[in-house]
Amino acid sequence: MRIVDLTGQDKEGDDEHFASLSWIESSDEPVLALGRVYAARFRGQPHSHTKTQLWCARHGVVLVSTADGRWMIPPGHGLLIPAGLEHSSEMISEVRMHSIYVDPSAVTADVPRVLAITALAGSLIEELVQSDEKPLSPRRKRLIMELLLDEIGQLPERPLGLPFPGDARLGRLCRHFLKSPDANAGIDDWARTLGMSRRSFTRLFRAETGVSFVTWRQQACIFASLPRLAEGEPVTNVALDAGYENIAAFTTMFRRMLGSPPSSYLKSRTA
Repeated sequence: MRIVDLTGQDKEGDDEHFASLSWIESSDEPVLALGRVYAARFRGQPHSHTKTQLWCARHGVVLVSTADGRWMIPPGHGLLIPAGLEHSSEMISEVRMHSIYVDPSAVTADVPRVLAITALAGSLIEELVQSDEKPLSPRRKRLIMELLLDEIGQLPERPLGLPFPGDARLGRLCRHFLKSPDANAGIDDWARTLGMSRRSFTRLFRAETGVSFVTWRQQACIFASLPRLAEGEPVTNVALDAGYENIAAFTTMFRRMLGSPPSSYLKSRTA
């Protein structure tokens, strides 16, 4: 197992990044574990793996993009990335990651999914990542791998994936929204911007994203708030900037999507 530091200059970081990818592809281990440290704003170039990847954030927030969507990985979460899917990444802050790579037959995935990392899964991954410094006996290593593969199948999914439209004009509006989220953004305003009727717009939006505009707007507001919350900004500031009238409304939506209010959620994830 390896720990790679990618906090150097961009080219050095890219060289280290692709060197680790080469190591991953050449290994015949049933489960690979890799620890990485990324500098803030580091961008991972588009690539894919022949193995299924579980990319876990220990500290910091990562944004992973594909042609069809974006997924946020805040602390205490992991993104399950299907084998063969091309993806790129952007570090919202300095990030410490643990990655697990397994044969697709052992962990199947059709689309990326954000999963909450349980205490058990986190401990098992930590054991594998640190095995260079603390060698494991063959039996213990095998047992850890078997239990981890079983635990991955039990991890709860979290709605931190955001579908992105293929339509260029609609895509520009969605990207702008992520930079300046507004919980009160109206369908009529977006439709008018695109020169469409309300009915045509709602039909196009669902066809392009698979969800309604209102659902996407709610998800996008929480999605856009996580990096700021993870960096320690007050919930009040984040909520008001996102267009919520008060903290209670923001907290209600946050709890509905992620199961707990912002303060306790991020505290438990970081811990």
